[in-house]
Amino acid sequence: MKHITIVVPEGENNLSSIVGAYKIFTRANAYWKDNGKDELHKIELAGSSKQVDFHDNLFSVKPHTHISSITKTNLIIIPSLNHNYQNAINGNQPIIDWIATHYKHGAEIASICTGAFLLASTGLLNGKSCSTHWAFADTFRKRFPDVNVQTDRLITDENGIYTNGGAYSFLNLIIYLIEKYYDRETAIFCSKVFQIEMDRSSQSAFIIFRGQKNHGDEIILQAQTYIESNLHEKISIEDLSSKYAVGRRNFDRRFIKATGNTPIEYAQRAKIEAAKKAFETNRKTVNEVMYEVGYSDVKAFREVFKKITGMSPLEYKSRYNREKIAVL
Repeated sequence: MKHITIVVPEGENNLSSIVGAYKIFTRANAYWKDNGKDELHKIELAGSSKQVDFHDNLFSVKPHTHISSITKTNLIIIPSLNHNYQNAINGNQPIIDWIATHYKHGAEIASICTGAFLLASTGLLNGKSCSTHWAFADTFRKRFPDVNVQTDRLITDENGIYTNGGAYSFLNLIIYLIEKYYDRETAIFCSKVFQIEMDRSSQSAFIIFRGQKNHGDEIILQAQTYIESNLHEKISIEDLSSKYAVGRRNFDRRFIKATGNTPIEYAQRAKIEAAKKAFETNRKTVNEVMYEVGYSDVKAFREVFKKITGMSPLEYKSRYNREKIAVL
């Protein structure tokens, strides 16, 4: 019998990721039993206290057991945290230590959304890839510079450690884990019962690019503002660095350090974000939008758009514009 532990950290955390994980795994167990499988999985909620309250005490979770009573587990699931990560980390050191110890003894670990902050605090993510909610990726990178953050990835799977993107995309991770810990048939069954799309691999289409600006480099901030105010132009990075009297190599280095993107990547993302907004809200054609955001080559625009969003301009407009008018 395999043992699956869903941890219940101290503090105000994400109740839905705890309940959702427990409910889907329990349903997989029932399906497994109905199909004559003898080896059911034991699914337990475990924490460091007898009760954890949520949403101003409106809800409470009473874990099945204390983490110290679990001597062996196969999979540990870390739910999403609230947004005060330092408090969450400070208040859950016993759980952090327990996770690290069990990983060394063979357990696999899956973090949901911002649960990656708790997982990274164990040091187990150093040198590994990790996904988390795109809105908190910059904060995560600054706090854990030794972790390779893959913002576009919906799920990462490396050395028995699984992470996933934000919010309710945790449902995709749970289906992924159901296939790992049961089989493909059970995963398909659960995806149909809970109406969760199978085999999603990207959260790119959901990312809203705002640009990291809390970095303190005034020159780079001015450059960001210039890029965002002149989306219709084909901006030369050489000219941009000269505009602020900074050598090109130094400009690139400072830009990457401040924003996490090269100047070219930043300009591309800013332009594509503007194009996305246009596709969502008006009836303009792909060509019209393309010219508005500074592209003159349809092929190049499509390639960059798909690289950033995971879909073509036409596919994006079809999904997000109710009128679905996207002719060339």
